[in-house]
Amino acid sequence: MTTSQTSRRAALGLLGLGTAGGLLAVSGAHTPAEAGGTAPKDPVPADLLPGGALDTLIAQRAAADQYSGTYLLLHDGRPVLSRIHGLADKSRSLPNTPHTIFGLGSITKVFTGIAVARLVQERKIAYHEKLGTYLDGFPAEVAGAVTVHQLLTHTSGMGDIYSEVNGPAIQSWSSEADVTAGLLRLVRASPLEFTPGTSHRYSNAGYVTLQFIVAAVSGQTFYDFVRQHVFRAAGMASTDFYDRDQCRRDRRIAHPYAPEDLRVGGPRIDHLEQVEFLGNGAGGAYSTTADLITFVTALTGHKLLDAQHTWLATTPKTPVPPPGPPPAGKPPQFLFEGYGPSATLTNGHWLLGHNGGSSNGISTDLTWYPDDGYLAIDLCNYESGITRDIENLCKQLITR
Repeated sequence: MTTSQTSRRAALGLLGLGTAGGLLAVSGAHTPAEAGGTAPKDPVPADLLPGGALDTLIAQRAAADQYSGTYLLLHDGRPVLSRIHGLADKSRSLPNTPHTIFGLGSITKVFTGIAVARLVQERKIAYHEKLGTYLDGFPAEVAGAVTVHQLLTHTSGMGDIYSEVNGPAIQSWSSEADVTAGLLRLVRASPLEFTPGTSHRYSNAGYVTLQFIVAAVSGQTFYDFVRQHVFRAAGMASTDFYDRDQCRRDRRIAHPYAPEDLRVGGPRIDHLEQVEFLGNGAGGAYSTTADLITFVTALTGHKLLDAQHTWLATTPKTPVPPPGPPPAGKPPQFLFEGYGPSATLTNGHWLLGHNGGSSNGISTDLTWYPDDGYLAIDLCNYESGITRDIENLCKQLITR
C-alpha cells in the first residue's frame, strides 16, 4: 500500500493535526545554536518534495520490499513529504496507515530522559548524584561511582542486558511484575566494562537502571510515571508501553517482520512472539507519527519541562568518538550524547533526536532540526537498519 501527500490540508487532517490555524512549530529558543543566532531558513530543496530524490528512494525501497512503514517530513509544521507503504499485519492483510502504532525501539530513551528531567526539575533527582543515592542492591563499585549523568550519556561503564545468555530469561517473562523484577536483577548484576566517566559505550543497561531510579524517586511505576508526565502531558493519545498480549489483539499495532536469522537472510516472518513481553526505559514504547509530532511540539514548546530544563535535557553533553574519518566528499559529523536525545552537528546544522532498531523488526528514527525547522519521522516494521539510507539522504539534503 502506498499513500501520498495530496495537499497540506489533507495531510494534516490524516495526521489529526488540524488545519493552518493549528500548524506546528518545531524550532525553539532552546537550541544548541542559540548563542550564535539563527540564520534565515532556505527554501525546501526540490529533492525533499514529492517526486524528488528522497521520495524516489522510499518508493524504490518499498517496491523491492525493503521498506514497510510510514515516513513523514515536516518543515515549519507543514508536511513536505508523507508516504506510507506495506502491511502492519500480513496474516490479516492489514495495511499500514497514518494511525498505525509502531514499535519505537530506542527512541524510547528520549522519553526516559525527559522523565528524569521532570524529576530533576522537581528537585527530586540531581544529575551529579550517584546511583546509590536512589537505589540499593548494586555493588559498591557501581552504586558509589556511577552518576545519573553517566547513565544518561552512556559513560557509566554499564553495558547491555540483551545477550544470548539473558535471552531465554527475558523471553520467559509474561507480566509487568516479571519484567520489573527480572530487569532489576539483570542491571544489578551488570558488571562495569570501564571506570565510570572514562569512556563511552552505548548502554541499554544504563537506561533500564534509570527506569528504576524514576520509579524509586516518584513513588509510581516507571510506566505510570511516563504515561502521566510524558505521554499524556504531551497529548500523545495512542502512545504507550503495550505488552505482547495487547499487540496480538490490537489491530492498530504493526507486527514486526524480519528474517528468522539476519546473518543468513531469507523471507521475513512475524517476530511478535520473539519480542519481549513489555518494554522498559531503554526501548519498547509504541507510537504513531502524529503522536511523535505532538511530543516534539510539546517538548520544544516547554509543555513537558520549563525552558531551562528543556534546554538542559536536549543540548550536547558528552562527545561521542567518531567510528572513523568521514567518507570522501562528506562533511564531518560531531555526535554528542544529551540527556535522552542525542545531538549531531553536521555541516553547520544541529540535529536532535534518536533512532531505534531491533533484529526482530524495528527500524525507526525521530530527528528534528531546531535551526532549520524540519522534523523527520520514520517508523518501519522491518529489521534494524533497513531505513538508514533513507534517513541519511534526508539529512544530507537538509544539511548540504
